[in-house]
Amino acid sequence: MQQQRCETCGNDYAHAFQVTMEGTEHTFDSFECAIRKLAPKCTHCGTQIIGHGVEENELIFCCSHCAQATASHKVRDMVD
Repeated sequence: MQQQRCETCGNDYAHAFQVTMEGTEHTFDSFECAIRKLAPKCTHCGTQIIGHGVEENELIFCCSHCAQATASHKVRDMVD
């Protein structure tokens, strides 16, 4: 099996995988590295968003609290 280099940490790994995002292929050795490279960051607190997040006026937030603090008091989390 051919080793491939993770674009986040540089590790050469035989079990690397590819993720295609917006037409560009990326290679990673772990989901942690993929998240670190590709996950959006909350506009308010900067945390990386690995769930659905909240969008308001083309901005993305990790939760409604951060959205309300920055953009809109109308935003709320969707809870079923």
